[in-house]
Amino acid sequence: MELDTVLALVLVFSCSCLTLLSSEDNIKVGKSITGNQKMVSTGGTFAFGFFTPGNSTFSYIGIWYNTIPELTVIWVANRQSPIPQNSTAVFTIGDDGNLVLFDENGKLIWSSNVSSTTGLASNSAVGALLDNGNLVLMHGESHILWQSFEHPTDTFMPEMKLGYNRTTSQRTLVNSWTSSEDPRPGNFSFGVDPQGRPQFYIWKQNSIYYRFDDSNEYSGGNFLGIAWYLSVVSGKDGVFLTYGYTKSLITIIVVLNPGGYLQVLAWIQYANKWKVEFQAPQVPCELYAQCGPFGSCGIRSNRCKCLTGFEPRFSTDWANGKPNGGCGRKVALGCDGGDGFLKHENMKLPDHAISFGNMNIKECETQCIRNCSCSAYAYSNSTCLVWFGDLLDLAHNYTAGRALYVRVRGSEPVTHRVSGNSARRHIVFIARIVSAISAILVLISIFVFVFKRKHLRRQGWTHGTSALIKSVSSLYSVGKSDMKLLQFSLQQTREATDDFHEENKLGEGGFGPVFKGFLVEFGDVAIKRLCRRSSQGQEEFMNELKLIAKLQHKNLVSLLGCCVEGEEKILIYEYMPNCSLDKFLFDSRLKVTLDWSTRFKIIEGIAQGMLYLHKYSRLKVIHRDLKVSNILLDEEMIPKISDFGMARIFGTDQTQANTNRVVGTYGYMSPEYVVYGQFSEKSDVFSFGVLVLEILTGERNSDFFMTEVSVSLLGWAWNKWKEGSLLELIDPSIRETCDSDKATRSIMAALLCVQEIPTDRPTMFDIVVMLSNETLPIPEPKEPAFRSSLQSQQLNDISINEMTFTLPVPR
Repeated sequence: MELDTVLALVLVFSCSCLTLLSSEDNIKVGKSITGNQKMVSTGGTFAFGFFTPGNSTFSYIGIWYNTIPELTVIWVANRQSPIPQNSTAVFTIGDDGNLVLFDENGKLIWSSNVSSTTGLASNSAVGALLDNGNLVLMHGESHILWQSFEHPTDTFMPEMKLGYNRTTSQRTLVNSWTSSEDPRPGNFSFGVDPQGRPQFYIWKQNSIYYRFDDSNEYSGGNFLGIAWYLSVVSGKDGVFLTYGYTKSLITIIVVLNPGGYLQVLAWIQYANKWKVEFQAPQVPCELYAQCGPFGSCGIRSNRCKCLTGFEPRFSTDWANGKPNGGCGRKVALGCDGGDGFLKHENMKLPDHAISFGNMNIKECETQCIRNCSCSAYAYSNSTCLVWFGDLLDLAHNYTAGRALYVRVRGSEPVTHRVSGNSARRHIVFIARIVSAISAILVLISIFVFVFKRKHLRRQGWTHGTSALIKSVSSLYSVGKSDMKLLQFSLQQTREATDDFHEENKLGEGGFGPVFKGFLVEFGDVAIKRLCRRSSQGQEEFMNELKLIAKLQHKNLVSLLGCCVEGEEKILIYEYMPNCSLDKFLFDSRLKVTLDWSTRFKIIEGIAQGMLYLHKYSRLKVIHRDLKVSNILLDEEMIPKISDFGMARIFGTDQTQANTNRVVGTYGYMSPEYVVYGQFSEKSDVFSFGVLVLEILTGERNSDFFMTEVSVSLLGWAWNKWKEGSLLELIDPSIRETCDSDKATRSIMAALLCVQEIPTDRPTMFDIVVMLSNETLPIPEPKEPAFRSSLQSQQLNDISINEMTFTLPVPR
């Protein structure tokens, strides 16, 4: 049959079934897709047809989300053979039973190219779009000959498997687009190690660009309670990477973008946009082996540093920010029984590990120490990992990182030293070390006691400071904690702040001043120097150390380290260039930068952070001092909840606690806390409600006073709700530009939060759902607590018996 005759028949079939194809999920012999026709999966989630990306002058045929308004393409058939603008192409089933794409001249553009269709009746071939986004070519009803999931483009979908199939010798990778408007294969690919090791990489062309941690363990995250995960499955057929997430109304995909970033994206329905929930690499120095042998990338600081016991091979280059050559040992290994291991916590483990199963940690250590070429070992879940030669591609401060034991010479400050000669010699050696250390500690303790009693008696800090040092030391002791903080000397903090120079002062907190500083490990930091005269500071200091170090969320401020030296108690945080929310919200000049979208984003961020504290963190935490000045803003105006000095940890099933010492900030404390000393999640919810009203109105609750009606900010909001004029509450600077529906929902949610009876208030989970779901009905609120104004004569710190209030003073 002539080629033009075939094309003519195809076009006839195409025209005859145009309406039918627009509602079906499959294509059969004699049917076709052209122009605006498309296949839609049974559940309506996905569509297959022709599309044009952005401002491109070419069109393609592929699969996209049919239920998402923003064009989100997950697969492209003809990514290397685009269709010119104003040209017509036809997709159908060819004479050989393959899925095929012809141009208007009858030239073959693309084919599924399955040779196994030979000998099968072509009229039994069916192309179907499944509701998981997979386009399949079937023989009959069940025999799958070909599927798009085995030929992905830039998107990794649930139920898809990446890897190497030993049976078919097929390697499945995700390849980035060249650009956002050009689906041609780009420079980057993502998949499983082709050597069969259970780990995965991003490649740039043929070179490793980024390596994910060498681990079989769970790797993923959590978004609004929805767990997503990447996991490696190894079997006789090969090694495969799978991906999935818990079923929910939220759509999550994994995409390798044109810039080489692997991103986990969640579709935010109310905002009609994709949100990046995870991205790798996180910082430039995390690229593969960027810091060289024995060099480690700081995930927080984006700086390379040498492991302890090592030094830069080219110190001048390192001083100029170029870690060329990596690091070398300060003292060579002896392999004579004098070597030991230095433990590094929270590490991204090096590349090229060798695995041994069914071992305990002592056997793992022996496996390494008996081989003079062994550089390090790690142990987890009965699996021993060892490394030989240079250690490459390390990172510290790594989320879900593990302990790495690096081999060093005994003259270095080793965690423990191991002799390979005999167990007896090892035990005697350890006993001598322990005895010597014990004797030294006793002498030091006696000296410290005498010295402190003599020199600090007048200041009344003797007991408190020594107890604090003991507490901090116990937090950092080996095997007793999962602390991820650094301890700094007073000299380091003085140098970082130019000796606490007034020009570096960012503000004055309830327990002391906060300074801007610079530390090599982290760059710009915020340094809180607790006031010596503060009677509360010591307890709050320990609270911050115990809590923030164990909490990690994008809407919580990160605590990087501390300093306890003499009478000094210093906390070191990540630096927030936009300071605290109150500096913008209550300043007539600066508040113009807080447009509607920014304010709503801040409200959402605070809600997410509080939901994490109450429900999804390892610890159930009640903040107890949520207020506008404790919301810090980063360079993108993303909110970070700070100041956990008053926070308390609850048990999993605990709902309420009592205290005889009521601490908090005037205007934010719930009535049950003020009157009875009772606090719970609902106390934080009350504070959140006040905070939302302040953000939307631009008014400070503690300052607010409507003279003509003698009501508080809460009372004013209640009255406006009863009048049906909620939008009159909105700050005049954003009233005309705000989203009225979202603004109304936000105020209603806030009024539910400030109801007098705790059980009437919603949970933070309820609030997040209210803010994100525009169709969910919101119940009517009851009258708020503190409806009448309690105007203060002077906004200062007030302490009465065991009740302490912090009253915010305008700065």
